[in-house]
Amino acid sequence: MRLLGTITPDRPLLVLAVQEEAGYLGDGLPVLLTGMGKINAAASLATVLAQGERPSEIVNLGTAGALRPGWSGTHEIAQVLQHDIDTPVLKALTGKTYGAAITLSDAAGPTLATGDLFVSDPAARDRLAQSADLVDMEGYAIATVARRAGVPVRLVKHVSDEAGEGADRTWRESVDGCAKILAEWVRGQGL
Repeated sequence: MRLLGTITPDRPLLVLAVQEEAGYLGDGLPVLLTGMGKINAAASLATVLAQGERPSEIVNLGTAGALRPGWSGTHEIAQVLQHDIDTPVLKALTGKTYGAAITLSDAAGPTLATGDLFVSDPAARDRLAQSADLVDMEGYAIATVARRAGVPVRLVKHVSDEAGEGADRTWRESVDGCAKILAEWVRGQGL
């Protein structure tokens, strides 16, 4: 976890997994680098929010894999779900729902599947494509922590690869370009 800058209630907090995704953001806004995965994202954001000032909103920026052909560009996520929790089994065992999807916006937008698995297997990609458009490793955790803390949250993802065979190589090759585009998105939003 690494917090760059100071959180104030009049500005958003930009939350990203790794420095490679944040390389072009500059120092105009506070940036939290959480590390990859749901646990790192949740623990980092919860720790920062518990330490004092709350931002005006949390904007999670990052890369995502496309689960179907034709997905490219930058997208604000409408709904996020966890793909690596067995919600139906847990409900059958306990009668409670764990890991339910989170609706972030009523506007049209993609569904993001979050899990602690870098999707590079075509069979996993095809299974996830039945319920989501994009896949990442932090979004659901960030949305959950922000919601529990009462801070508005947006997830903004740029497609870095087609989740499937070779996705790890493609991500390494495309992350710098994705970081530039995400920084342009931030500037375009007037943040």
